[in-house]
Amino acid sequence: MNDLVRQHTALGETDLEWLHLLVSEWQLLSDLSFADLVLWVPTLDGSRYVSVAQMRPNTGPTSYQDDMVGHLVPRGRRPLLDAALDEGRIVREGDPEWREEVPVRVESIPVRREGRVLGVIARNTNLLTVRTPSRLELTYLQSASDLAQMIAAGAFPFPGQQVDMDASPRVGDGLIRLDADGVVTYASPNALSAYHRLGLASDLVGQHLGNTTAELAPTRGPVDEAIVKLASGWAPRETEVEGNGGVIQLRAIPLKPKGTRIGSLVLCRDVTELRRRERELITKDATIREIHHRVKNNLQTVAALLRLQSRRMDSPQGREALNEAVRRVGSIAIVHETLSQNLDERVEFDEIADRVIAMVSEISPGKVDCRRTGRFGILDAEVATPLSMVLTEILQNALEHAFAPAERGTVEVSAVRSGTGRADGRLLITVLDDGRGLPEGFDPQRAGNLGLQIVRTLVEGELGGTFDMVPAEPHGTKVVLDIPSSPQK
Repeated sequence: MNDLVRQHTALGETDLEWLHLLVSEWQLLSDLSFADLVLWVPTLDGSRYVSVAQMRPNTGPTSYQDDMVGHLVPRGRRPLLDAALDEGRIVREGDPEWREEVPVRVESIPVRREGRVLGVIARNTNLLTVRTPSRLELTYLQSASDLAQMIAAGAFPFPGQQVDMDASPRVGDGLIRLDADGVVTYASPNALSAYHRLGLASDLVGQHLGNTTAELAPTRGPVDEAIVKLASGWAPRETEVEGNGGVIQLRAIPLKPKGTRIGSLVLCRDVTELRRRERELITKDATIREIHHRVKNNLQTVAALLRLQSRRMDSPQGREALNEAVRRVGSIAIVHETLSQNLDERVEFDEIADRVIAMVSEISPGKVDCRRTGRFGILDAEVATPLSMVLTEILQNALEHAFAPAERGTVEVSAVRSGTGRADGRLLITVLDDGRGLPEGFDPQRAGNLGLQIVRTLVEGELGGTFDMVPAEPHGTKVVLDIPSSPQK
């Protein structure tokens, strides 16, 4: 719609925002009218109309099999559009049109904003299945007529009341019509069922909806008064009411077809099962986060015990082995700490990589500069946990063996993501140092120290990737990891 309005019409940005607000609401008008809606806006030179939006009803058959958006029609071809635009009134005159052997009643509703007519809504009703209307259908049509008059007067949609139509109740979910005093004059079967879910034992017709709703809700005080006002339809608002184990969602729409409030529409939807499932998910998420938090605490306790034990060791080799174990446990704890703060089993690994680099850098403080380039991105926990251990082992190996005790140097960790999705995504990780390089005849695939054994096992066995360690130019060592960015089934 933005492109069509800006390309073909003289409407400004505030007018365009008004049209967006209208389009976000007009599913309501379409369903109440049992009719298709097409929004026509005059072009810049006034010689044609361009259709910028279209809506089909959920409550009846469509009148248009084709998409009308983007069509241009010369002025004069559709007299009802001309009359509605020029005279600023709803035009219903004329006989039904025949489209593909289907009779269609056409009406035109001017769209007004601040005294100006921006465009015209063509309301097209398929008459092929016309029959004697029921009480529900008559209520729908009367409500649609009131809303159409409000659109023509510039009183609907309501400014500042952007509605999420995916989350808000719809006409078919349940509809209640109120008079000017807030008393129910009609309640659809679905609306009555929703109120029965709250504990209502009688009919709704003849009752004051605000007072009835407040009595069914277990709240008192200011909240109770707010529910009374909202359910009475005094202002365009949405809320949820919970009682008797049920939850219903309410949306109030004041009706002011001639500037004076004559009543209200209240749309209601039973969301009991939806809210129950949401609460179950919240409870499940909280439980998972608590488990990760406890695992992190337990790992930190194990690391603390190993650290205490290392301080009591007389053997330097034994002390260093325990310190390496502390760092391995710490790298896993970092992943679980991150998972304990997330709503799913995926983590932003860049933060984990930075923390692992900082933790391992404590081996040689002030001598070797460790840094990261590129982005790991978001990874599943099944990838993040072994990868954090692999990164820890490679960095430990570089800091311990690549540089002499007093030597300065640099270790750089780089990450590159490839692939278009999780299924075919790859992660290429390079750890490059400018140290002394590999010993003569060194074979990384057969080297026997524990750190490299852990790397090979995790990369090839658990992550399903490849690992290599080669001399760097002009000196130093380069470790290359190529792994899938999602777990291997």
